[in-house]
Amino acid sequence: SGGIGGGGSGARGLGSQDSWFLPASGSGVGWWVKRGAPLCRSLGFVVGHAGFLQSLLMLVVAYVIILLTILSICAICTNGAIQGGGAYFMISRTLGPEFGGSIGLMFYLANVCACGVYILGLVEAVLDVFGAEGTDPPGTRVLPQGYFYSFLYGSVVLLLCLLVCLVGARIYARAAFLIFLVVNLVLVAIFVSFVAVGPRQVTIARDPGLLGSLPGSGRGVGAGGLEREGGFRPGLLGPIPVLAAIAGELRNASSSIPKGTIIAVVYTFIIYFLLFLMTSFTCERTLLKEDYGFFRSINLWPPLVLVGVYAASLSASMSSLIGASRILHALAKDDLFGIVLAPAKIISKGGNPWVAVLYTWALVQLVLFAGKLNTIAGIVTSLLPVCNPLSSPLPSPSPTFQLFSWHTCLLGIASCLLMMFLISPAGASGSLVLMLALLGFIHLRAPASSWGYISQALIFHQVRKYLLLLDVRKEHVKFWRPQMLLMVANPRSEAQLIRFVNDLKKGGLFVLGHVEIGELDTMPSDPIQAHYNFWLSLVDKLNVKAFVDLTLSPSVRQGTQHLLRITGLGGMKPNTLVLGFYDSFVPDDYFLCDPAFSQARENDHFGVDLPALQAHFPPVRGASAPKALPPTEYVAIVSDAVKMHKNVCLARYFPLLDKERLFSSKAEGCFVDVWPLNLLRPDTPAYVDVCSLFLLQLACILTMVSSWRAACLRLFLCVESGDRGWVAKEEKLKELLSKLRIKAAIRAVTWDHVVALHGQRLAAGEPFLNSAACQVTDEYLAAVNALVLQQGGQVAVRFLYLPRPPADTSMYERYLEQLEILTRDLGPTLLVHGLTPVTCTEL
Repeated sequence: SGGIGGGGSGARGLGSQDSWFLPASGSGVGWWVKRGAPLCRSLGFVVGHAGFLQSLLMLVVAYVIILLTILSICAICTNGAIQGGGAYFMISRTLGPEFGGSIGLMFYLANVCACGVYILGLVEAVLDVFGAEGTDPPGTRVLPQGYFYSFLYGSVVLLLCLLVCLVGARIYARAAFLIFLVVNLVLVAIFVSFVAVGPRQVTIARDPGLLGSLPGSGRGVGAGGLEREGGFRPGLLGPIPVLAAIAGELRNASSSIPKGTIIAVVYTFIIYFLLFLMTSFTCERTLLKEDYGFFRSINLWPPLVLVGVYAASLSASMSSLIGASRILHALAKDDLFGIVLAPAKIISKGGNPWVAVLYTWALVQLVLFAGKLNTIAGIVTSLLPVCNPLSSPLPSPSPTFQLFSWHTCLLGIASCLLMMFLISPAGASGSLVLMLALLGFIHLRAPASSWGYISQALIFHQVRKYLLLLDVRKEHVKFWRPQMLLMVANPRSEAQLIRFVNDLKKGGLFVLGHVEIGELDTMPSDPIQAHYNFWLSLVDKLNVKAFVDLTLSPSVRQGTQHLLRITGLGGMKPNTLVLGFYDSFVPDDYFLCDPAFSQARENDHFGVDLPALQAHFPPVRGASAPKALPPTEYVAIVSDAVKMHKNVCLARYFPLLDKERLFSSKAEGCFVDVWPLNLLRPDTPAYVDVCSLFLLQLACILTMVSSWRAACLRLFLCVESGDRGWVAKEEKLKELLSKLRIKAAIRAVTWDHVVALHGQRLAAGEPFLNSAACQVTDEYLAAVNALVLQQGGQVAVRFLYLPRPPADTSMYERYLEQLEILTRDLGPTLLVHGLTPVTCTEL
């Protein structure tokens, strides 16, 4: 029917589209072979201008591209159960809902427009013969013409298609098979005519004023010298996309689609080849160039050609209508566009999506108002090709259809994209922009699906490749970044700390660790695996960029050791352990305070709704409730981390951190205070050791985060009134800050009254940290605490030096007591012990 329509349709002109590649299969895909014809010239025009060899070359190139796409479609179809929805279903289940939804909607709109194009083309072909202004003898010109009449005739044809589609795909299949027989009968008649009809002279009526513009002007001239707006020819591959679109109604789609598509491609190629061959060797070039209706002129019975044209046009119209309705129904079922498409989910008792059919019919009716073939076909030409590169991706590696490889997939994508831009650069660019806009919309709006995402497979491949390249032996201090492991006992009380560490890590690694107490030997199965979804949903709710790592262990200490050793992969492993402080402070339940947790919402589409999330994490314990671990074990965890060469941070009072209040427009400026001196060892006044620089670097990183840039960094220098070298110390610090490119204000603080308390000896029997720190009394620590509190301004966070735990395990409780006194009532405070060099002044 493609050859018939190309040479036998009464609509012979081309409108303004003059540079389009190979009408027979312009986009290089099976669907456009049959659907791109409204803007293309007839078969006779192609052969008349290009000649047999060039025409054959174009045909072969087009069908090679078709075959590459078809091979991938066949592989996808045999990779699992195929349902209705055609290209949308296959792409969405292979590439995910974003690509599937965007391509599906574009393909649906293209089919709607294509249906209007076919109907208008059919009406134009009918009016060319039977219209009052037609080119045939006056006795057949019985139909009035005009915009309104063309719309009326098109509406009648569309109504006929609607009735067939409302009955269902079964009646459509029967009608399509009958049309198939009629078209093949006409093809037989054409091939017989090439041989049976003897040489004859054909009179071509033409307008002398237009002949000069024929060869490349872009305006075709009909047999009666009338200018036409669009040469319409439905193509040969009409059933191919419909076969995919109605796959859900096929008995064995995985078998029928590959067989049907491949047979259709081979069959239509043979038909086109024979038409090209016979036309080239039996017809004059002048006839082919100037008479687009030459098949009627050389046929044994000319009316038979019109029968084939009308039948093929009607078949193409019905195929577009029913195919589009199935795509719309599939989109509605997947709920990608919400309530707008919700009614399209409705089906009849027989399974026919009649509401989707009515939706599509109404849109096609609107398309018919345009009444311009080239206008509508331009939209089709822009929308359809962009759908086809995404039909060529490599499917999952288990299809039963094996005649494909990643080479054919890549070649199919490249060839489709190339043909898109050769055909229409503007249209291709616009279609790609529309596709990206839809992709972004669906990504932001659509719920998660259980179909599987090829993006996850691609990300896995890339991450694995780059992790192998991330060699820990090539680490350098210039590129150091914090990689945090935050141990979380209960997120109800530590949500603010989770968000703070998310800011502190900046572009580094952030892992939430949790230890479940228990022995796997006493359990029927590992309980940890079922808990991951709750923790991952928590990460989503808090909107932090963190991984989750859980473990089962007899004790918190052993579990923390496990996580410190095995968390991460390759060069992406934590270098810093963050713990909440061990005290009796009882924070508010964050889940009851934050609207995101207190308001009922839908589940996260991974099986975790808000009530389930709240029920999974137990309520905050009171001050009198027993703790999960004793204080000695807590300090032992700190000591273990230091022995494993991990930096350690102890976070206290972070449930009191209120960033909204601190950084609101009405609030005064706030500060991030840094005390780089080891306040438990004031006799070693080193401000530039590894730990001090690590502490300073963390504070600097925090103020570089966008939400913390309003905070000012203050560095405190503790001096004695009799110390004349404090000016030199200040200058040295300024020079260091300048080299490290850290903006901070240095404030000298006199602490004579504090140092005086440090000189007092401990009472007999009073415990001490170690021999060098025996002079640290509670009075001294309280004085240091008061000194820190006395510094003016609104302080958001304080960074203090965390000394190494004592080697004597009997001193663990005293060590913790001293830290508690030092940081009492300071507000959000981070005690930091750094072991890693993190600063470098060299390029």
